[in-house]
Amino acid sequence: MTRSRVLLALCALATAVDLLSLATGFGPGHTLAKPLLMPLLAAWAALCGAPGLLLAALACGWGGDLLLLSDADPAFLGGMASFAAGHVCYLMLFARVGRPHTRAAVLAPCYAVVLIATVVLLWPGLPQELRPPVALYSALLAAMACAAAVRLGPVGGAGGLLFLLSDTLIATGVAGWPQPPRPDLWIMLTYLAAQFLLVRGVLDVLGGRQDPAAAYGEVRSTTP
Repeated sequence: MTRSRVLLALCALATAVDLLSLATGFGPGHTLAKPLLMPLLAAWAALCGAPGLLLAALACGWGGDLLLLSDADPAFLGGMASFAAGHVCYLMLFARVGRPHTRAAVLAPCYAVVLIATVVLLWPGLPQELRPPVALYSALLAAMACAAAVRLGPVGGAGGLLFLLSDTLIATGVAGWPQPPRPDLWIMLTYLAAQFLLVRGVLDVLGGRQDPAAAYGEVRSTTP
């Protein structure tokens, strides 16, 4: 078994442990597994020839994951800032490696409508001090999701949409909306799927399905 397959299997195992822990309410399992998820995904992506900006985005996601293990307000804002930095990395990356799969003129208004509607609906329930940062973060997240769909195609676009869904679930909880049973489970499920699909979308664009040992030398350039 190649190193990349071992890392992918370990990532799948950590994901299963984390999701099962959330489903059963076993807090220590989540606390132990969550910090392993992004490093394992990043290590697998690196072996597959991932560019530095993709690894930086995952590192920012890891920072956000660690901060959101705490329920303190400063940790929530710090986690939001870390994820926002990750979205900036993704936007820079998509501009360099992606190629247009769909017309931005078609998708951009759709994402703009979703962004405006979400912020307007959540605004009254958000704590006053969180309203501006949540609005700014939401705009950045929507831009990332739209860019993923336009530049990476269906796989990356699905990742962007799931990231939107995951963070919207978090925001509805902060705003005091009714939540489904085990909301943390659905948040992590959609978040982990989002990160994996974004990584897969980038690697597909870069020809990342080739043998990892040859990836760095053989990846074709798609820089506009």
